[in-house]
Amino acid sequence: MRKIKTAPFLPSEVEINEISENRAQVIAYPFESGYAVTLAHPLRRLLLGSSIGYAPISLKIEGAAHEFDSIRGMHEDIAVFIINLKGIRFKIKEELDRAVVSYSFKGPKEVKAGDLNNDQVEVVNPDLSLATLNEDGELEFTLEIAKGIGYVPSEDLREEIDQNAIALDAFFTPVRKANYSIENVLVEDNPDYEKIVFEIETDGQIDPVTAFANALETMHKQMSVFGNVMNLDLQRNNESVASGSELKSFLVPVDTLGLGARSFNSLDRAGIKYLGELVLMSENELKEIKNLGKKSLDEIQEVLAEHGFGPDFELDEETRAALSKKIAQLKE
Repeated sequence: MRKIKTAPFLPSEVEINEISENRAQVIAYPFESGYAVTLAHPLRRLLLGSSIGYAPISLKIEGAAHEFDSIRGMHEDIAVFIINLKGIRFKIKEELDRAVVSYSFKGPKEVKAGDLNNDQVEVVNPDLSLATLNEDGELEFTLEIAKGIGYVPSEDLREEIDQNAIALDAFFTPVRKANYSIENVLVEDNPDYEKIVFEIETDGQIDPVTAFANALETMHKQMSVFGNVMNLDLQRNNESVASGSELKSFLVPVDTLGLGARSFNSLDRAGIKYLGELVLMSENELKEIKNLGKKSLDEIQEVLAEHGFGPDFELDEETRAALSKKIAQLKE
């Protein structure tokens, strides 16, 4: 039986599962029927189209005039060399928008992507093969690497690069996969609520959780144009969501902190399940936990410090209240 509502149900749960360094799941629920896909589809497009990455945009090779040329002593012709080069995923250090880097190699040698690491750029897939040089082979080239989003064809880059360089198609997007599925979830005996399960994979230039956060930020910025015109306080609403997401670092389960058996058992018997519960407690309150000796207390304080909650850490009242409420909800 449907109830009369004056506003749609607001989702309250977010789970982040970091499967590997470059793969993650982001799960959010519960949404009203139809709302999940309304949010998920544009977020997927933003993940694929607005995630910032790095790519080589121009190439100069000593002794080669164009991309159909060849280099004496190098097995690959220039066209194959360029294909290999486009597969290398760079990161510009110091957050610069562009970097020009030069390299020189002599044979015999198999030049790999990792050989291009230097003070200006980092290669995230170092094992990729770039070129093979004979004993008399020499390879000297200069790359211009840029920061950008999406895909830019070489024809559109010719006016931005040196006229003597070869323009390269730029594949900036660091997100390899951004898929989602919609599942039903039960809320108050109603099975028609929905859950979004995002599957995100990146190439290593950026981690998938950061890519997802950037897509959310981009969506908010795009929507803010309406707030300016219609006097909507979208920024305030966004800050309240952000403050909720900040609680994640406090909600680490106690059983994953690596505590000794004595310390963990004392906390478990006291009903303490989350790191945030320890953060909320004063030193005197910690000392009052039954069967918690000095050695265990020192161990717990060391773990708190490792997570950034040392003796000098202070929790503001608003965050303290939000954290207490969240922990109470989780333990219901």
